[in-house]
Amino acid sequence: MKAFVFPGQGAQFVGMGKDLYDNSPLAKELFEKANNILGYRITDIMFEGTDEDLRQTKVTQPAVFLHSVISALCMGDKFKPDMTAGHSLGEFSALVAAEALSFEDGLKLVYARAMAMQKACEIQPSTMAAIIALPDEKVEEICATVAAQGDVCVAANYNCPGQIVISGSIEGINKACELMKAAGAKRALPLKVGGAFHSPLMNPAKIELEAAINATEFRTPKCPIYQNVDAKPHTNPEEIKKNLIAQLTASVRWTQTVQNMIADGADDFTECGPGNVLQGLIKKIDKETNAHGIE
Repeated sequence: MKAFVFPGQGAQFVGMGKDLYDNSPLAKELFEKANNILGYRITDIMFEGTDEDLRQTKVTQPAVFLHSVISALCMGDKFKPDMTAGHSLGEFSALVAAEALSFEDGLKLVYARAMAMQKACEIQPSTMAAIIALPDEKVEEICATVAAQGDVCVAANYNCPGQIVISGSIEGINKACELMKAAGAKRALPLKVGGAFHSPLMNPAKIELEAAINATEFRTPKCPIYQNVDAKPHTNPEEIKKNLIAQLTASVRWTQTVQNMIADGADDFTECGPGNVLQGLIKKIDKETNAHGIE
């Protein structure tokens, strides 16, 4: 069975999507439609901007979404998913590709999400860190210890066995990184991100995003979508909306998602979008699984 997966924030690079724009009339039409919807030429930043320009949450999220969705749509008849999933932001790409959301509505929601998250980041300085080579249970235990001392610190992304990203206040993440290293983590690496995504510090953004999602029409997707919050397949539009709202402050259960997709018959994973991060994670989750990019 064929699974199509979509990356999240962090996969972006300058020049992303230019080959699609130059070589596909459909891609060019969709990119120009996006420029009109957003009210600025995001293509100029994607194709010729600086890394710093592209790293702004309000730019990164729509840019990665556009590259991912347009890549999938340009496949035409070759895009025949039996199931889809996306990592964090990538869940919106997966929903549009599976026709649960229109291209226009998906882009508007992603932009609303990005702006709301940027605002939440400005309310309280916060950060994330990658923890390498420590069991999930130990990471969760240390996060709970730090949180009990009054700092925000949670496991945000279960990326693959031995790789968890934690999220929280700057103080909380700094304390947790020291404790993780003392507990035997190979690395506890602070990430260059705008804030504490997938943590309670995103609550202000969640309230804004909930209003936008509830005002948007969702349809039954053409295949099941495995969602981040519970790693399970969903086709009910109301369930999908509820999970999408919860996702902003909940953990991304990517390891469990991929394991469940494989258990349900997925034996071929195609990553749609910039970079190859998800292919690497999938191979670490199950080295026997075939994972590749569109090419």
